[in-house]
Order: sequence, then C-alpha cells, then structure tokens
Amino acid sequence: MHVMVMVNEGTWETAVDVAAYWTPADGRFTLVHVLREDVEEVMRGSATGLMGRRPVDFTAAAGVFRQAAEELLAAAADRLGRPCDTAILHGRAERAVTAAAVDADLLVLCRDGDRSRPGPHSLGPVTRFISDHATCPVLLVWPAPD
Repeated sequence: MHVMVMVNEGTWETAVDVAAYWTPADGRFTLVHVLREDVEEVMRGSATGLMGRRPVDFTAAAGVFRQAAEELLAAAADRLGRPCDTAILHGRAERAVTAAAVDADLLVLCRDGDRSRPGPHSLGPVTRFISDHATCPVLLVWPAPD
C-alpha cells in the first residue's frame, strides 16, 4: 500500500499521525509539500512597487523557501518514524498534489477551512479541489485543535 501524505504548516502532525495509525506495517509512504510558484511573482511585484524598476534577485528567497520545506518534511519523516520518501512539489497545491497522487493507494490530508463551521465550509479551496479530483481514495481529517 502506497500512502501519500500532504504536509502543510500547522496541520502536518495530525496528517502524519493518522497516516501512521491507519497504514499497515508494510506500507510505503511519500510525504509531499508544495512550494507555490506564485510566491516569487508576488515578491517580484511588491519589490517593483516599492523599489521602482530595479532588478531584484530572488535566488536567496527561493533558497529559504526550499530549506524551510526540506526542514518541514524532515520533521514529518521523524514523526512518522517509518521509512518514507519525501517530495517537494511546485505549482498550485491542488493541482500538484492531485497529479502526484495518481499512483497512490491513499492520500491523507487535513481540512484547511473554517473549523467552527462543520460542513461544506470546513473545506478550503485546495482541499475541496483535491477531494473532488484525486483518482485515489482520500482520507480527510480534522487538524488537531490549536
């Protein structure tokens, strides 16, 4: 059984714990985190607005985002306590995760919407898209309380 776990800031602990609990001992894990490509575009636009049209190098910022993603995935792998693969995906989270999960037997992710409103509003747009379009079963869990 191949289980993919979407690792996001603020909810990854719950997703990893649930995946570990429900996956057989011989299960295979892939932990994924998505770096949104539009973040660099926003940074470039804000720099242009604040500093005029001088070129700004965002290489260092991209490195910081990648390092943070690697640290997050390493923490998730440590918490899982079982052998796993990790992957940093790029692009729109909903599309990247849906495409990556095409070969998974199960996708585990946490809700990202309004926790105080059970029902349709408890799913944000990313989770809604993934749950509607994933080609594998999706285990959708409530994140642990803050």
